[in-house]
Amino acid sequence: MPHQASPAVPAAPVPQRNTVGLGIGLMIGSTIVFALQDGMSRHLAAEYNTLMVVMIRYWFFAAFVIAIAARAKGGLRRAVKTSQPVVQALRGLLLAAEVCVAVYGFTLLGLIESQAVFICYPLLVAALSGPVLGESVGWRRWSAIGVGFIGVMFILKPSGGVFDIAAAIPLAAALMFALYSLLTRYAARRDTTATSFFWTGAVGAVFMTAVGIWHWEPMTLPDYGWMACLCVTGALGHWLLIKCYEVAEASAVQPFAYFHFVWASILGMTLFAEVLRPSVATGAALIVAAGLFTLWRERAKRAA
Repeated sequence: MPHQASPAVPAAPVPQRNTVGLGIGLMIGSTIVFALQDGMSRHLAAEYNTLMVVMIRYWFFAAFVIAIAARAKGGLRRAVKTSQPVVQALRGLLLAAEVCVAVYGFTLLGLIESQAVFICYPLLVAALSGPVLGESVGWRRWSAIGVGFIGVMFILKPSGGVFDIAAAIPLAAALMFALYSLLTRYAARRDTTATSFFWTGAVGAVFMTAVGIWHWEPMTLPDYGWMACLCVTGALGHWLLIKCYEVAEASAVQPFAYFHFVWASILGMTLFAEVLRPSVATGAALIVAAGLFTLWRERAKRAA
Protein backbone atom coordinates (compact mmCIF):
# COMPACT_ATOMS: atom_id res chain seq x y z
CA MET A 1 0.00 0.00 0.00
CA PRO A 2 2.48 3.96 -0.15
CA HIS A 3 1.87 3.47 1.03
CA GLN A 4 1.03 4.00 -0.97
CA ALA A 5 3.84 3.05 -2.89
CA SER A 6 2.08 2.09 0.19
CA PRO A 7 4.20 3.43 1.88
CA ALA A 8 4.49 4.04 5.53
CA VAL A 9 7.83 5.80 5.58
CA PRO A 10 7.80 9.35 6.92
CA ALA A 11 9.44 12.35 5.33
CA ALA A 12 12.96 11.36 4.39
CA PRO A 13 16.13 12.93 5.74
CA VAL A 14 18.22 15.18 3.56
CA PRO A 15 20.16 12.78 1.35
CA GLN A 16 23.93 12.67 1.55
CA ARG A 17 24.14 12.30 -2.20
CA ASN A 18 21.76 12.62 -5.12
CA THR A 19 22.14 9.56 -7.35
CA VAL A 20 18.89 9.89 -9.26
CA GLY A 21 19.29 6.74 -11.38
CA LEU A 22 19.83 4.53 -8.34
CA GLY A 23 16.98 6.28 -6.52
CA ILE A 24 14.60 5.61 -9.41
CA GLY A 25 15.62 1.96 -9.47
CA LEU A 26 15.01 1.62 -5.74
CA MET A 27 11.65 3.36 -6.02
CA ILE A 28 10.51 1.06 -8.84
CA GLY A 29 11.77 -1.92 -6.84
CA SER A 30 9.74 -0.79 -3.83
CA THR A 31 6.60 -0.46 -5.96
CA ILE A 32 7.03 -4.06 -7.17
CA VAL A 33 7.43 -5.28 -3.59
CA PHE A 34 4.44 -3.29 -2.33
CA ALA A 35 2.28 -4.54 -5.21
CA LEU A 36 3.19 -8.13 -4.29
CA GLN A 37 2.29 -7.27 -0.70
CA ASP A 38 -1.10 -6.00 -1.88
CA GLY A 39 -1.70 -9.24 -3.73
CA MET A 40 -0.89 -11.34 -0.67
CA SER A 41 -3.02 -9.06 1.52
CA ARG A 42 -5.94 -9.50 -0.90
CA HIS A 43 -5.64 -13.27 -0.72
CA LEU A 44 -5.28 -13.48 3.06
CA ALA A 45 -7.99 -10.92 3.87
CA ALA A 46 -10.40 -12.85 1.65
CA GLU A 47 -9.78 -15.97 3.77
CA TYR A 48 -9.34 -14.47 7.27
CA ASN A 49 -10.39 -11.42 9.24
CA THR A 50 -8.75 -8.26 7.90
CA LEU A 51 -7.89 -7.00 11.40
CA MET A 52 -5.96 -10.18 12.19
CA VAL A 53 -4.02 -10.02 8.92
CA VAL A 54 -3.03 -6.39 9.46
CA MET A 55 -2.20 -7.07 13.13
CA ILE A 56 0.34 -9.73 12.23
CA ARG A 57 1.78 -7.44 9.58
CA TYR A 58 2.24 -4.74 12.21
CA TRP A 59 3.94 -7.10 14.66
CA PHE A 60 6.66 -7.71 12.11
CA PHE A 61 6.74 -4.04 11.10
CA ALA A 62 7.16 -2.97 14.73
CA ALA A 63 10.04 -5.43 15.18
CA PHE A 64 11.61 -3.98 12.03
CA VAL A 65 11.41 -0.34 13.16
CA ILE A 66 12.67 -1.23 16.65
CA ALA A 67 15.67 -3.01 15.12
CA ILE A 68 16.36 0.00 12.89
CA ALA A 69 16.09 2.39 15.84
CA ALA A 70 18.28 0.22 18.09
CA ARG A 71 21.08 0.24 15.55
CA ALA A 72 20.92 3.98 14.92
CA LYS A 73 22.93 6.56 16.84
CA GLY A 74 21.34 7.17 20.24
CA GLY A 75 19.38 3.91 20.10
CA LEU A 76 15.79 3.44 21.18
CA ARG A 77 15.90 6.25 23.74
CA ARG A 78 16.57 8.80 21.03
CA ALA A 79 13.95 7.34 18.68
CA VAL A 80 11.22 7.44 21.31
CA LYS A 81 11.90 11.04 22.36
CA THR A 82 9.42 13.54 20.89
CA SER A 83 7.98 16.89 21.90
CA GLN A 84 4.71 16.13 20.11
CA PRO A 85 3.51 12.69 21.23
CA VAL A 86 -0.14 13.40 20.37
CA VAL A 87 0.73 14.19 16.75
CA GLN A 88 2.96 11.14 16.48
CA ALA A 89 0.34 8.86 18.04
CA LEU A 90 -2.34 10.21 15.71
CA ARG A 91 -0.08 9.54 12.73
CA GLY A 92 0.38 5.93 13.81
CA LEU A 93 -3.33 5.41 14.38
CA LEU A 94 -4.24 6.97 11.02
CA LEU A 95 -1.84 4.79 9.07
CA ALA A 96 -2.94 1.57 10.81
CA ALA A 97 -6.59 2.38 10.18
CA GLU A 98 -5.82 3.28 6.56
CA VAL A 99 -4.10 -0.06 5.98
CA CYS A 100 -7.14 -1.88 7.37
CA VAL A 101 -9.52 0.09 5.17
CA ALA A 102 -7.36 -0.36 2.06
CA VAL A 103 -6.94 -4.13 2.55
CA TYR A 104 -10.66 -4.55 3.17
CA GLY A 105 -11.25 -2.62 -0.06
CA PHE A 106 -9.11 -5.15 -1.95
CA THR A 107 -11.53 -7.91 -0.96
CA LEU A 108 -14.57 -5.98 -2.21
CA LEU A 109 -13.32 -4.13 -5.30
CA GLY A 110 -10.13 -5.96 -6.20
CA LEU A 111 -6.64 -4.56 -6.67
CA ILE A 112 -7.19 -2.63 -9.90
CA GLU A 113 -10.22 -0.58 -8.95
CA SER A 114 -9.04 -0.02 -5.37
CA GLN A 115 -5.63 1.24 -6.49
CA ALA A 116 -7.13 3.31 -9.30
CA VAL A 117 -9.10 5.32 -6.73
CA PHE A 118 -6.36 5.32 -4.08
CA ILE A 119 -3.76 6.95 -6.35
CA CYS A 120 -5.63 10.24 -5.98
CA TYR A 121 -4.08 10.70 -2.52
CA PRO A 122 -1.31 13.12 -3.72
CA LEU A 123 -4.09 15.40 -4.98
CA LEU A 124 -5.77 15.24 -1.58
CA VAL A 125 -2.43 16.11 0.03
CA ALA A 126 -2.12 19.15 -2.23
CA ALA A 127 -5.72 20.21 -1.59
CA LEU A 128 -5.44 19.85 2.20
CA SER A 129 -1.94 21.30 2.57
CA GLY A 130 -3.45 24.79 2.83
CA PRO A 131 -5.89 24.28 5.72
CA VAL A 132 -3.68 21.74 7.55
CA LEU A 133 -0.18 23.18 7.06
CA GLY A 134 -0.89 26.73 5.96
CA GLU A 135 0.81 26.20 2.59
CA SER A 136 -0.31 28.19 -0.43
CA VAL A 137 -1.84 26.31 -3.36
CA GLY A 138 -1.88 28.27 -6.63
CA TRP A 139 -4.49 28.16 -9.34
CA ARG A 140 -2.39 25.78 -11.48
CA ARG A 141 -2.31 23.13 -8.80
CA TRP A 142 -5.99 23.66 -8.02
CA SER A 143 -6.68 23.10 -11.74
CA ALA A 144 -4.67 19.88 -11.65
CA ILE A 145 -6.55 18.78 -8.54
CA GLY A 146 -9.82 19.41 -10.39
CA VAL A 147 -8.66 17.33 -13.38
CA GLY A 148 -7.64 14.54 -11.02
CA PHE A 149 -11.04 14.42 -9.40
CA ILE A 150 -12.67 14.32 -12.81
CA GLY A 151 -10.59 11.15 -13.19
CA VAL A 152 -11.99 9.86 -9.91
CA MET A 153 -15.52 10.49 -11.23
CA PHE A 154 -14.65 8.50 -14.38
CA ILE A 155 -13.73 5.56 -12.16
CA LEU A 156 -16.74 5.85 -9.86
CA LYS A 157 -19.45 6.49 -12.45
CA PRO A 158 -22.16 3.81 -12.55
CA SER A 159 -21.55 2.92 -16.20
CA GLY A 160 -18.03 1.92 -15.26
CA GLY A 161 -19.39 -0.82 -13.06
CA VAL A 162 -17.58 0.39 -9.95
CA PHE A 163 -19.97 2.80 -8.30
CA ASP A 164 -21.53 1.25 -5.22
CA ILE A 165 -21.07 1.74 -1.51
CA ALA A 166 -17.79 -0.18 -1.68
CA ALA A 167 -16.32 2.48 -3.98
CA ALA A 168 -16.14 4.83 -1.00
CA ILE A 169 -13.70 2.50 0.78
CA PRO A 170 -10.51 3.19 -1.26
CA LEU A 171 -11.48 6.87 -1.39
CA ALA A 172 -11.65 6.90 2.41
CA ALA A 173 -8.28 5.13 2.52
CA ALA A 174 -6.80 7.79 0.21
CA LEU A 175 -8.13 10.56 2.46
CA MET A 176 -6.70 8.90 5.57
CA PHE A 177 -3.32 8.42 3.92
CA ALA A 178 -3.31 12.05 2.78
CA LEU A 179 -3.96 13.20 6.35
CA TYR A 180 -1.22 10.87 7.58
CA SER A 181 1.19 12.35 5.02
CA LEU A 182 0.33 15.91 6.08
CA LEU A 183 0.80 15.07 9.76
CA THR A 184 4.14 13.49 8.83
CA ARG A 185 5.21 16.78 7.26
CA TYR A 186 4.03 18.63 10.33
CA ALA A 187 5.86 16.26 12.70
CA ALA A 188 9.05 16.58 10.64
CA ARG A 189 9.32 20.24 11.65
CA ARG A 190 10.45 19.15 15.14
CA ASP A 191 11.14 15.40 15.04
CA THR A 192 13.68 13.35 13.13
CA THR A 193 12.75 10.75 10.55
CA ALA A 194 13.92 8.00 12.91
CA THR A 195 11.51 9.21 15.60
CA SER A 196 8.54 9.41 13.22
CA PHE A 197 9.35 5.99 11.77
CA PHE A 198 9.57 4.42 15.24
CA TRP A 199 6.26 5.90 16.39
CA THR A 200 4.57 4.78 13.17
CA GLY A 201 5.41 1.13 13.78
CA ALA A 202 5.08 1.07 17.57
CA VAL A 203 1.74 2.89 17.84
CA GLY A 204 0.31 0.93 14.91
CA ALA A 205 1.32 -2.39 16.45
CA VAL A 206 -0.22 -1.52 19.83
CA PHE A 207 -3.44 -0.31 18.21
CA MET A 208 -3.77 -3.28 15.89
CA THR A 209 -3.11 -5.74 18.71
CA ALA A 210 -5.83 -4.11 20.80
CA VAL A 211 -8.44 -4.44 18.04
CA GLY A 212 -7.17 -7.48 16.15
CA ILE A 213 -6.37 -10.03 18.84
CA TRP A 214 -10.11 -10.65 19.35
CA HIS A 215 -10.41 -11.81 15.74
CA TRP A 216 -7.71 -14.46 15.77
CA GLU A 217 -8.38 -17.36 13.42
CA PRO A 218 -6.30 -20.50 12.80
CA MET A 219 -4.65 -20.48 9.39
CA THR A 220 -3.73 -23.29 7.05
CA LEU A 221 -0.05 -24.17 6.69
CA PRO A 222 0.24 -22.64 3.18
CA ASP A 223 -1.34 -19.42 4.42
CA TYR A 224 1.14 -19.22 7.27
CA GLY A 225 3.73 -19.22 4.50
CA TRP A 226 1.93 -16.42 2.66
CA MET A 227 1.68 -14.46 5.91
CA ALA A 228 5.42 -14.84 6.45
CA CYS A 229 6.03 -13.60 2.90
CA LEU A 230 3.69 -10.67 3.54
CA CYS A 231 5.65 -9.63 6.62
CA VAL A 232 9.02 -9.97 4.88
CA THR A 233 7.92 -8.02 1.81
CA GLY A 234 6.56 -5.28 4.06
CA ALA A 235 9.95 -4.84 5.73
CA LEU A 236 11.77 -5.14 2.39
CA GLY A 237 9.55 -2.50 0.77
CA HIS A 238 10.16 -0.03 3.59
CA TRP A 239 13.91 -0.72 3.46
CA LEU A 240 14.00 -0.04 -0.29
CA LEU A 241 12.05 3.18 0.23
CA ILE A 242 14.40 4.35 2.98
CA LYS A 243 17.43 3.68 0.78
CA CYS A 244 15.70 5.39 -2.14
CA TYR A 245 15.27 8.63 -0.19
CA GLU A 246 18.83 8.38 1.12
CA VAL A 247 20.38 8.44 -2.36
CA ALA A 248 18.01 10.75 -4.28
CA GLU A 249 15.74 13.74 -3.74
CA ALA A 250 12.12 12.83 -3.11
CA SER A 251 10.86 15.14 -5.86
CA ALA A 252 13.03 13.32 -8.42
CA VAL A 253 11.84 9.81 -7.60
CA GLN A 254 8.26 10.34 -6.38
CA PRO A 255 6.67 10.26 -9.88
CA PHE A 256 7.86 6.67 -10.27
CA ALA A 257 5.71 5.65 -7.28
CA TYR A 258 2.80 5.48 -9.76
CA PHE A 259 4.30 2.22 -11.06
CA HIS A 260 2.59 0.66 -8.02
CA PHE A 261 -0.72 0.93 -9.86
CA VAL A 262 0.78 -0.72 -12.96
CA TRP A 263 2.11 -3.74 -11.06
CA ALA A 264 -1.06 -4.05 -8.95
CA SER A 265 -3.13 -4.05 -12.15
CA ILE A 266 -0.97 -6.77 -13.69
CA LEU A 267 -1.35 -8.89 -10.55
CA GLY A 268 -5.10 -8.28 -10.47
CA MET A 269 -5.54 -9.40 -14.07
CA THR A 270 -3.18 -12.38 -14.02
CA LEU A 271 -3.81 -13.86 -10.56
CA PHE A 272 -7.31 -12.71 -9.62
CA ALA A 273 -9.01 -12.55 -13.05
CA GLU A 274 -9.80 -8.84 -12.63
CA VAL A 275 -10.65 -6.64 -15.61
CA LEU A 276 -9.19 -3.21 -16.32
CA ARG A 277 -12.32 -1.36 -17.49
CA PRO A 278 -11.88 1.49 -20.02
CA SER A 279 -13.43 4.02 -17.63
CA VAL A 280 -11.02 2.94 -14.87
CA ALA A 281 -8.02 3.20 -17.21
CA THR A 282 -9.12 6.66 -18.39
CA GLY A 283 -9.74 7.89 -14.87
CA ALA A 284 -6.44 6.53 -13.61
CA ALA A 285 -4.59 8.21 -16.49
CA LEU A 286 -6.17 11.57 -15.59
CA ILE A 287 -5.30 11.12 -11.90
CA VAL A 288 -1.68 10.20 -12.67
CA ALA A 289 -1.27 13.13 -15.07
CA ALA A 290 -2.71 15.54 -12.51
CA GLY A 291 -0.56 14.05 -9.76
CA LEU A 292 2.61 14.39 -11.84
CA PHE A 293 1.75 18.00 -12.59
CA THR A 294 1.26 18.84 -8.90
CA LEU A 295 4.63 17.22 -8.10
CA TRP A 296 6.27 19.26 -10.86
CA ARG A 297 4.68 22.50 -9.61
CA GLU A 298 5.79 21.78 -6.06
CA ARG A 299 9.34 21.16 -7.23
CA ALA A 300 9.33 24.30 -9.36
CA LYS A 301 7.99 26.34 -6.44
CA ARG A 302 10.74 25.08 -4.13
CA ALA A 303 13.38 25.79 -6.74
CA ALA A 304 12.08 29.35 -7.14
